[in-house]
Amino acid sequence: MDRMTGMETFVSVVESGSFSAAARLLDIGQPAVSKAIAQLEERLGVRLLLRSTRGLTPTEAGQAYYEHARRAIEQADEADFAAKGAASRLAGRLRVSAAVTFARLHIVPRLPMFLDANPELCIDIILDDENVDLLERGVDVALRMGALDDSTMTARKIGTSARRVFGTPAYFAKAGKPLTPADLSSHQAVVYEQGGGGSAWSFVRDAAETSVVVSGRVRVTAAEGVRAAVLADMGLAVTSEWMLAPELASGEVITVLDDWSLPGVDLWALFPTGRMASAKARAFVAFVEETLAGVESRVA
Repeated sequence: MDRMTGMETFVSVVESGSFSAAARLLDIGQPAVSKAIAQLEERLGVRLLLRSTRGLTPTEAGQAYYEHARRAIEQADEADFAAKGAASRLAGRLRVSAAVTFARLHIVPRLPMFLDANPELCIDIILDDENVDLLERGVDVALRMGALDDSTMTARKIGTSARRVFGTPAYFAKAGKPLTPADLSSHQAVVYEQGGGGSAWSFVRDAAETSVVVSGRVRVTAAEGVRAAVLADMGLAVTSEWMLAPELASGEVITVLDDWSLPGVDLWALFPTGRMASAKARAFVAFVEETLAGVESRVA
């Protein structure tokens, strides 16, 4: 067994969770997978996997080997891709991290098009409103919104969405529409407590700038909760057009104070420092940019 084959077998075992699943992925017999892992552990002189009734778990040494082996496989794939040129197809596994609501609304529904165009590619999507550790989770590219606070990542801005004041027609029929930012103080606000949210909303119009501190009976820690509360007629909220794009297009929500502007929300593609952005990751980012262009045309 050559070194690269051993790496590929081990990575398949870790990612699939069992020898039998890895065997199916690699289209070989399970005994061949077991033998390959045994030979690898013997060559390295360390235990890489812990076996139990609940499955396989990498040891500390196994986790470190997995991360380096996966990176080596990616770089080998990149070398093949570069040599073959444009005629080569994307293949293997791509791990993406993204916020739950953004991915649910705009990424997952369009994934069939991306996968149909790349039939040899598999995608793992880590959905989390918190920022995950890209290196620890083996992420190839992360989609993050707002200000970046991680200087160890390589970042590229791929889109910006306007932030607006949203509410349902039913809510405004009951509470009235605010005519100025100051009027928001008498409204029920759905407050988003994660980064970029909060109860202090700042508006700009021409040379005038004003801030208002809103209050409400509902405060949430996930964008999905903001959507649900607004759509349940519980109050108004400031959020990006991306978060309520379907409902804005259908008229289920409307915006107010449109003659005032709020700071926009940037979307960034983040790549782990020290790892070359793979052709798979670059293609996925291009797909996201194309998706966002379609969203913007629908809400314009």
